[in-house]
Amino acid sequence: EGCLDRIVVLLATYNGARYLDAQLTSIASQRVAARIDVVVSDDGSRDGTLAQLAEWKARWTAGDFDIVAGPGRGFAENFRSLLTRLAGAPDYVAFSDQDDVWNPDKLAIAIRTIADAAGPALYCSRSLIVDAELAPIGRSPLFQRPPAFRNALVQSLAGGNTMVINGAAFELVAESARRTAFVSHDWWCYLLVSGAGGRVVYDPEPRIAYRQHGQNLVGHNAGWRARWQRLRRSMGGEFRRWNEINISALEACRDLLSADSAALLDQFKSLRAANALRGLYLLQRSGIYRQLAAGNISLALALILRKL
Repeated sequence: EGCLDRIVVLLATYNGARYLDAQLTSIASQRVAARIDVVVSDDGSRDGTLAQLAEWKARWTAGDFDIVAGPGRGFAENFRSLLTRLAGAPDYVAFSDQDDVWNPDKLAIAIRTIADAAGPALYCSRSLIVDAELAPIGRSPLFQRPPAFRNALVQSLAGGNTMVINGAAFELVAESARRTAFVSHDWWCYLLVSGAGGRVVYDPEPRIAYRQHGQNLVGHNAGWRARWQRLRRSMGGEFRRWNEINISALEACRDLLSADSAALLDQFKSLRAANALRGLYLLQRSGIYRQLAAGNISLALALILRKL
């Protein structure tokens, strides 16, 4: 056992009893030659979540199973607290929501994909979107442009529930989490790993079933309705507020960024502050992009309306 990779799954829970068994069963069923430790941070559940977790802890044989109390300040802070309190040096860290179902080969494929990375590396994938009963609804959008800091500045690439990071990326993200809050752990991991010059791999094949139901904190990413909701949020000022938080967080971690990324961050700050015409020129010159054509149109529109 001493020579097996140690994968730590960071699971954030809050009143998740209805779906939690299916998620943990899918983690326990991973076909991967590795030790799987689970650290659960529960944010004050009042349903049967804690009782279920205690049962799982008693019968977990793949590694350690630890349950800790979350900070009670929402999902981003719950994941942030998990990042800062994880002890030891994991080979890989995976993030888990409480209501998804992982494909049996999810971890094996992720690890195989980034195993040879010399520095920080992040694996993520598309999601199969399903309803509350796991019937397929669709897939998250297929992104075909390369993952990069130029994209991460204005777009989160994939759900945290699809992400696996290596030990070097974990050290980087954990150090940043000790310094600053962030909008969401998935967007932040993409920003930081790409910004540090690390490797980001986006898998076009879905490796998880992302359950869409009434209690989801963040809606799925597919279809015109989702795009319309994103556009409304952008033009309502939410996108600008998120960018302010990200910029502040990146400044707190500026020494963790590559020189090129630090320079691009400064360009991003300049174009946000410029008038519409100059801002559009600077945006075009910077090479900052979103993955899809419609996203780039909304990006330009947000800049013109000072919502970037």
